[in-house]
Amino acid sequence: MYIERIPNRNSPPAVLLRESYREDGKVRKGNLTNVSKLPSETVYDLKILVKGGKAVEDLEEIFKIIRSGPHGHVAATLSSLIKLGLHTLIDSSSRRIIRIIIEAMIVARIVKPASKLATARGLDGETFFSSLGEVLGLEGADEDELYLAMDFLLEPQG
Repeated sequence: MYIERIPNRNSPPAVLLRESYREDGKVRKGNLTNVSKLPSETVYDLKILVKGGKAVEDLEEIFKIIRSGPHGHVAATLSSLIKLGLHTLIDSSSRRIIRIIIEAMIVARIVKPASKLATARGLDGETFFSSLGEVLGLEGADEDELYLAMDFLLEPQG
């Protein structure tokens, strides 16, 4: 069984519940019922049921949102910093993780200015304030690593 929309010249298309079967080695179609009068949401749900899906009254029955963090401003800031070539300004001889931490601190300063301790907590997977830690892979970074990255930036300033 399947749902099929049949064009109907100047009228709305006919929506039919059909079945297909073989007869003498040829595929035949048979109409079971016309469901054109049903609302489009009901036809969509029927199409899912015919394909073997399950009917769900409310999505909250299936999905439980445990936690979600804002992401748009982080993505916009990161893409802007990449377009500006910020990653090329940071010393290329530095370790990759330190460069990523420095980029994270710059983005965090733009998105939500705070102390290094608060920034470290904002990067952590349990206490995050945005998706920055997850996007850059810094969910386990602590404030000591942020201060180490700051010390790294101090050296080339002379």
